[in-house]
Amino acid sequence: MSADGPPAVPPPIARTRRLLFTLGALSTFGPLSIDLYLPALPVLARQLGASDGAAQWSISACMIGLAVGQLFIGPLSDRIGRRRPLFAGVVTYTAASLLCAAAPSIETLIVLRLVQGLAGSAGMVVVEAMVRDLYEGRQMARIMSLLMLIGGFAPIVAPVIGGQLLYVVDWRGLFVFLAAISAVLLLVAFTLPETLRPEHRHSGGMARVREGFSAVADDRLFVGCTLGSSIGSIALFIYISFSAFVIEDGYGVSPQVFSLIFGINSVGLILGGWFNALLLRRFTPERLLVPEALVAVVTGVGTAVAAALHAPLWVFLTSLFFTIMSGGLASPNATALALVRHPANAGTAAALLGSTGFLFGALFAPLASLGGAGAIAMTGGIALARIGSWLAYALVARPRANHTPEAAPQPCGSEPNP
Repeated sequence: MSADGPPAVPPPIARTRRLLFTLGALSTFGPLSIDLYLPALPVLARQLGASDGAAQWSISACMIGLAVGQLFIGPLSDRIGRRRPLFAGVVTYTAASLLCAAAPSIETLIVLRLVQGLAGSAGMVVVEAMVRDLYEGRQMARIMSLLMLIGGFAPIVAPVIGGQLLYVVDWRGLFVFLAAISAVLLLVAFTLPETLRPEHRHSGGMARVREGFSAVADDRLFVGCTLGSSIGSIALFIYISFSAFVIEDGYGVSPQVFSLIFGINSVGLILGGWFNALLLRRFTPERLLVPEALVAVVTGVGTAVAAALHAPLWVFLTSLFFTIMSGGLASPNATALALVRHPANAGTAAALLGSTGFLFGALFAPLASLGGAGAIAMTGGIALARIGSWLAYALVARPRANHTPEAAPQPCGSEPNP
């Protein structure tokens, strides 16, 4: 147990469901920022006179913002608490979304998307830190899986709503809609308690921040889980960046049909998290992590083969569905194992974990477009990323070798056993 003391006492069962839905809603800033306007991406490129690659950089800029912002907000939340950084981030996100709607050029939009990502990162990193404040071990992994189920509705609903809104507004109206959603999430944030006790907050300046980063980076389990999760995120971001071009331009479907396909695939991601939560009733995160990553490798390679053989659309989409679903298996366990040893630096650990994933996705996913925004480039990139993720879990994290005994569940109001 940390010298800084135990995490905050988990809420009573009657409040847990409400808390989960609130945290899940706040964790949707990333999916909402990226997925809502995906159906409009080809049209946006044409209206702004930009290339497909430049339009994809509007996604990458948001990812970079989501990554870099976490590196500042995570340690800040360890120092001043979780609520204030969260509120500031949501307010800034609302303003940035409105400015994106008025962007006159692709260059301006890319800059504003960077700001939007910086602000939206607050919701993502603070949610993970709050979960670490409240839960331990296998219970934390199950909560992460359940949050994936709740937050997973955003990538289902967002592109469907975006596709339908395109009947009545252009891509600029989608950013106005994002501003409205963030205003609602601001009201949701006010219902959250402060989960970081005052006695657990850090004092000091940059020296204390460096100390926190060093403590986290010296943990091999954290490094391996973060590396595997971040490489795996490349696969997801390749899918996000390419799918509209592959399915709309390559297979000739409409933006509205694409939004439905994207939503169905997002259901697969939710199912992966749900299935992992069921497995955690019998197995530990350490036991599940590497085998689940191997399943993701198999499905990723299978989809690449389908693309290379120019399989019919229904065969390709079926394979792609299982590929996306398998991505929801290992990720919650990697997050739980990365955070489990760092209750005193939960915000810092969550920041490093989340920011690395978005940075990897933002910087490496566009490289796949060097081969063209086609099905083979997309699925080949996904397969390679899945293989790299599995190797990181198996060879660097080695979760069974780096096993951390799980803390026994504590009754509300009691102190944990030493």
